[in-house]
Amino acid sequence: MGLMAVVLTACSGMNLFGPPKIKEEPIVPAQALYQGALDDMDRQYYQTAITKLEKLERQHPRDPLTEKGKLMQVYANYRIGRFDEAILASDRYLALYPSSSEVPYVLWLKGTAYYAQIKDITRDQQLSRDAIDTYNLLISNYPNSEHAVDAREKLLVAYDQLAGKEMSVGRYYQGNGQYAAAINRFREVVERWQTSTHIEEALYRLTETYLLLGLTTEAKSAAAVLGHNYPSSDWYKRAFELLGKQGLAPQLNSGSWLAGVRA
Repeated sequence: MGLMAVVLTACSGMNLFGPPKIKEEPIVPAQALYQGALDDMDRQYYQTAITKLEKLERQHPRDPLTEKGKLMQVYANYRIGRFDEAILASDRYLALYPSSSEVPYVLWLKGTAYYAQIKDITRDQQLSRDAIDTYNLLISNYPNSEHAVDAREKLLVAYDQLAGKEMSVGRYYQGNGQYAAAINRFREVVERWQTSTHIEEALYRLTETYLLLGLTTEAKSAAAVLGHNYPSSDWYKRAFELLGKQGLAPQLNSGSWLAGVRA
């Protein structure tokens, strides 16, 4: 009798009528979902707006409002700092609607999602590179877009990050006596990032490092370029004094790679 009770108890916990039915999601009209998301965003309830927009996409994939909903997902994710999600949402939008008039805006949002995550110069600068690539794509394809104007301004900061990283590594190499490696880093800044705030120091460090290697002609050329472009710079004054201690003066050698840098 006891055994029978155990068996019956075990059976009573089993579903004798097959697996439980999955509760179907009620279908909400596309317009209601879209308007609800707009209302949520007006109140800055971005997460609930995203939930409605995802439901719109899921329940009404062919409705014209879905395209607008996908655009709003990019923006809403960006606004709440979900930058990786914003980048993924922008990629989906660009893949589905490459001819949309909103493409410049989506590219700007994507680039700015990268830009917002840029770390200090001691970290890996892949995010800076991604921001630069996205902004350049926007500027090259939509140069007259209002978003291209802002992209150009942010590019300067992203370029500065990359230049700063090169300078940090270059100073490290220089401090460790790896002068050739240091020169390569400083030269990278001078050749590629001439709009950065690090260009003056890069030219001074080249003067300094060339002197350490005994390459006086290149040292004089680096100082000459620095003095020509930034005559009032403290870095130029230091380079001038550094050369003077060895009885040298700034002089550009026309055969130097630096001749192409001179403004």
